[in-house]
Amino acid sequence: MTAEPSLPLESWLAESGALKKGHFQLSSGLHSPAYVQCALLLEHPSRASRLGAEIARELADLDVHSVVSPAMGGLIIGYEVASALGRPFRFVERQDGRMTLRRGFALAPGERIAIVEDVVTTGKSTLEAIELTREHGAEVCAVASILDRTGGDHPFAVPFVSLFSLVLPTYSKAECPLCQAGQALDKPGSRPVP
Repeated sequence: MTAEPSLPLESWLAESGALKKGHFQLSSGLHSPAYVQCALLLEHPSRASRLGAEIARELADLDVHSVVSPAMGGLIIGYEVASALGRPFRFVERQDGRMTLRRGFALAPGERIAIVEDVVTTGKSTLEAIELTREHGAEVCAVASILDRTGGDHPFAVPFVSLFSLVLPTYSKAECPLCQAGQALDKPGSRPVP
């Protein structure tokens, strides 16, 4: 479900320079002529706070006990959502190619978790975070993001809310017209991709 926020998200994407054009390899491995660098969108604390509060409103009825975000992209927005909900915030990060819970963070059996991301395209990092939290006995009650790039085909078995849907083309490497045209490839994501 995509919320209709009372904030100027589309203009913020343009003003912040967060919506980039070119030839990008996304963290999923897919190629795209556009990339959203949410770090630029969240660069100003007042914007980050307002976006976090808007996502928190969408999660308010779900009895969320804490918020978990995958590092790096979900760190700022996850913290802001947790702050708006008045709940603890934790993050998961990759170690040796696998999502882990480190830095003394712990999850309690039965703890109701909202996984919060900046952008969801294929949902791979989010699914890894869900799996990890469940391994610790927690219950994932929702997934939320600023941007939904799934085209309405998200892979989550729990409620998914986002503030804005952005349909941008993606291609496998073999089918990418930008590769075929010889355009230089940029790999801006935080997850290493081949």
